[in-house]
Amino acid sequence: MTAFKIASLLILAYLLGSFPTGVIVGKTFFQRDIRDYGSGNIGTTNTFRVLGPRAGVFVFLIDFFKGTIATLLPVFFKLGPHWLCLIFGLAAILGHAFSIFLKFKGGKAVATSAGFLLGYNLQFFGICTLIFFPLLFLTSMVSLTSLIAVVLIFIASLFFKDLALSIMAGTLIILIYWSHRSNIKRIISGKENMVPFGIYYWYKTKHQK
Repeated sequence: MTAFKIASLLILAYLLGSFPTGVIVGKTFFQRDIRDYGSGNIGTTNTFRVLGPRAGVFVFLIDFFKGTIATLLPVFFKLGPHWLCLIFGLAAILGHAFSIFLKFKGGKAVATSAGFLLGYNLQFFGICTLIFFPLLFLTSMVSLTSLIAVVLIFIASLFFKDLALSIMAGTLIILIYWSHRSNIKRIISGKENMVPFGIYYWYKTKHQK
């Protein structure tokens, strides 16, 4: 019975992650398919750029907390060891990246991964936040920040002496780098989109005048 419950809840975690927030918000409130504009991504950054800040914040919050809720399903249903939360968090992250509702295509899973971290370990989530936002201020690029931050997060996980967490963090490196393939090409060519703040943005703006 427990095995059936775990399997059923894992499917639920995947479906939670698969919920295509950006696509639904765009079609419902703006009559636009977010996949046809900007970078074509369904996540927070492209939503901000195409549909505006209110839509971007909403999409971020839903994508973030679906990761948290999925991660905490074993806690809600008292399924056993805490490391099970990692498996459920991974199911949600994979759901976002390979959504069953979008023919197994999806977003880059950065927000959902952050939500997973909150659900698994609050202290570790705080450290990850302290890594991410200063980097974003320095680089002015969400993609580059994510690529650097995920490596630093893996290194930070080693200090927690939680083998399951470190394995998960290593898995996130593979997933984040794979999903950012096109971003890496744009970063190398100097064509990656920037957020309108931060040191690199101000530097580029100043030297373009």
